[in-house]
Amino acid sequence: MQLKIRKIGNGYGVLFPKQMLDDMNLQEDSTLSVSKVDGVYQLTPFDEEFTAQVEAFLQTEAAHRNTYRELAK
Repeated sequence: MQLKIRKIGNGYGVLFPKQMLDDMNLQEDSTLSVSKVDGVYQLTPFDEEFTAQVEAFLQTEAAHRNTYRELAK
């Protein structure tokens, strides 16, 4: 699938086909999360609950690094 980048005001945007939005369970005003993995950008539906869980882990990770390392064994 190829999507064309279009000028929108002072920025740029991409129009997503309806089937793609349906497959990703997205609708108007949905939020996407963008990440770069091994040099490839990935778009995924933004999950607020998951983001909160990751942030909570990152706040405790430094203090409990050794515990997490032992649990991983």
